[in-house]
Amino acid sequence: MAKEPEEKPEPKNPSKVEGDYGADQMRYMSDLEHVRERTGMYIGNRDIRGLHHLVTEVVDNSIDEVMAGHADNITVQVNKDESITVSDDGRGIPTEIDESIGKSCLEGVMTMLKYGGKFGNSAYKTSGGLHGIGVKAVNFLSEICEVEVRRQGTIHRQAYSRGKPQGPVEKIGETKETGTTTRFKPDPEMFGDITFEYPLLHRRLQELAFLNKGVRIHFKDDRSGEEETFQYEDGIAEFVRFINRASDTIHSDVIYIHDHDEETNVTVDVAFQYSSEFTENIRTYVNNINTVDGGTHLTGFRTALTRSLNSYGKKQNLFRDASPTGDDFREGLTAIIAVRIPNPQFESQTKVKLNNPELEGIVNSVSGEYLNKFLEENPKIAKTIVQKAILAAEAREAARKAKALLRERKGALSGGGLPGKLRDCTSKEVDKCELYLVEGDSAGGSAEGGRMREYQAILPLRGKIINAYKSREDKVLANEEVRSMIQAIGAGIGMDQDLTKRRYGKIIIMTDADVDGSHIRTLLLCFFYRQMFNLVAEGHVYVAQPPLFRVKNKKKVYYVQTEEEMRVQLLERGLGDSVLELGDGVVVEGKRMEELCGVLSGMEDSVIALERRGISLRDHALRMEKHDGKMPKYLIQKGTQEIWLTGDEDLRNFVREQKEQKEKEQAEQAKTAEAAPESENGTDQEANGDAKEAEPVVPDYQITDLHEVDAINEGLAALVKFDLDVNSMLVQDRTGREDARYTLRRGENEIPMEDLRGLLASVRAAGQKGLQVTRFKGLGEMDAEELRDTTLDPENRTLLQVTMDDATAADEMFRVLMGDKVEPRREFIEKHALEVKNLDV
Repeated sequence: MAKEPEEKPEPKNPSKVEGDYGADQMRYMSDLEHVRERTGMYIGNRDIRGLHHLVTEVVDNSIDEVMAGHADNITVQVNKDESITVSDDGRGIPTEIDESIGKSCLEGVMTMLKYGGKFGNSAYKTSGGLHGIGVKAVNFLSEICEVEVRRQGTIHRQAYSRGKPQGPVEKIGETKETGTTTRFKPDPEMFGDITFEYPLLHRRLQELAFLNKGVRIHFKDDRSGEEETFQYEDGIAEFVRFINRASDTIHSDVIYIHDHDEETNVTVDVAFQYSSEFTENIRTYVNNINTVDGGTHLTGFRTALTRSLNSYGKKQNLFRDASPTGDDFREGLTAIIAVRIPNPQFESQTKVKLNNPELEGIVNSVSGEYLNKFLEENPKIAKTIVQKAILAAEAREAARKAKALLRERKGALSGGGLPGKLRDCTSKEVDKCELYLVEGDSAGGSAEGGRMREYQAILPLRGKIINAYKSREDKVLANEEVRSMIQAIGAGIGMDQDLTKRRYGKIIIMTDADVDGSHIRTLLLCFFYRQMFNLVAEGHVYVAQPPLFRVKNKKKVYYVQTEEEMRVQLLERGLGDSVLELGDGVVVEGKRMEELCGVLSGMEDSVIALERRGISLRDHALRMEKHDGKMPKYLIQKGTQEIWLTGDEDLRNFVREQKEQKEKEQAEQAKTAEAAPESENGTDQEANGDAKEAEPVVPDYQITDLHEVDAINEGLAALVKFDLDVNSMLVQDRTGREDARYTLRRGENEIPMEDLRGLLASVRAAGQKGLQVTRFKGLGEMDAEELRDTTLDPENRTLLQVTMDDATAADEMFRVLMGDKVEPRREFIEKHALEVKNLDV
């Protein structure tokens, strides 16, 4: 008899895959390797936010010196090679040898994760750096990093490359100053594109200046020449006023709460003010770190605010028809909560939420005690705030009834009832389905004919929807176009929004490429930001990018997205065999012709922007002789006098001289007033004299920064290679000369020119020959097939995803552009008007 095969025992868990697991699978990672391979643990990620977080980490170290009382000035500079230089006048990192690590303290601070001055309370009583990791991560993730320390009369320096010291700490000089200067350039291997964005850095540095009253932060961008100094003596109170600059406030003064406990070394600062807005805007900070997800300090303040206002309202018998909730009491509230504590506990190294349980009680107690006293002593302000909360409660009830009415109409908010004008898709796979919000019935008709019916739905919108930023929820819900969108999307709005009930994976805004289309797009984005925030935050909102041009070349038809792309294509096509004759037998062709056109292209928009200011290129060129062969960048208007300056140093010297002169004049006036004989009202004279002496120095001049001049000067310097200068761009007086100054030849065609400003236009015109170029002004000008091929077909279309990378910046922009106040909007337009390229007039 054959033996039966032996039965093998079944594994305990058949779903597990067996594999070797022993010493061979283990790996030790050094500090440097761990930071570079697990970057997310230290700076969040490697995208644009992670890149800019590197700057924050270095600046935060300087701010820690400010918080410790050892620094007053910080300079941050973006260099032309995309490196960053951060300098402060603090104590300077210690450079002596630490026997416990066998190397310089500076090298330990820059290269050892578990070494630094943030682990006890002796060097820093409060600090943003909890683990002492930030600056080391910056060093490890940088292609180059150099640290210069000014301390105890000497200057020491050490350089690193991708975290590794390139030599010992060296003594390189002597100084009477103190402080630390760090220059680093992020590693392209880690971040790819290392282009820093001025607005992101500008916002963070301004924020730090608000949070640390009196500190002076100078920010300069060498790439563009932009620079600004931030210094705020009123700290977070001034921060609140800055946020509310575009809003109508319901009480003039910012309410400020401050408390410091010597025993626990906890400092609480709160500043708030109510405006006519309909949402709350509270920003919370711990040791200067923005805790975007709040935490125990936020909970403590909210609890105290609700309790105090509720108690006051009941005591004054103000609540009759409506009983406000905590949300109602915070409608229109702008607040800054800044606490400083010795040992902050965060959820992670990225520090988005504070977890210290004791802070809730501390902030609650401090805020509640102050508010109870303030409300009793300021009944007018107290009643105004409570009355706003009552109106908010009434509006909330009206909105609740409006939502209930919509639900009764076959469950509109949950997607049960759909608007009649919706051309819905047939697929039920939510993630594949797309809803196009289309401007007007005409474009809606083209989109209906060109859509892919299985998964693309079309909802035409008539006119401009309500401004959701400055309208209450009940008013927004009464708008017919808004109701149609809510019904079609099916996920509800506001706090009731449930994204699991949405009917589409993508909500795509598709409007015309003109001023009206841009306005409608802005209103829609404002609606989604205000009423469907989660839809935006989760990445479901997109903006379609229909082409601006249709180009027909014989039988071939293609589309071009932007004006800039069209200009580049025509220039490349027109160059071909183009030859430029400069006279005296000098010819520019081939590669040199491309280079020359590239130089002129780099100056083209800047010259146009300069002339929009009312400054002619010819007149400005005449000023070059007095300014080292460069066009002056700064125009100073002092009364009827015009003063032109070329560089930043010239401007700084001028401002300093003017300030000194003004102070001298004021001092002389004060001395004269003191020497004057006493009148009958001598006491008043003396008081007025004192007041004059205390007056701040107010400039009696206005500075205009012609930032476009930088690009023009750079282009003029590049023209030297072609033996050309600014005169080549100006028409010259050539009386009696019949021959052209310059000639563009392309084949047998000749184009005479009197200056090189016409060269680009002539080359582009040559490039357009044989092409039929049609510019679309509206989607309705496209037929269904064109709209499908360019804007609806996923294979060919271009979509921009709307993201919430910086919700704070988005809110500020909506306040300025969509709020009630005209002045901030005017200032924004005046500041950016010259940057407009496609002006629809």
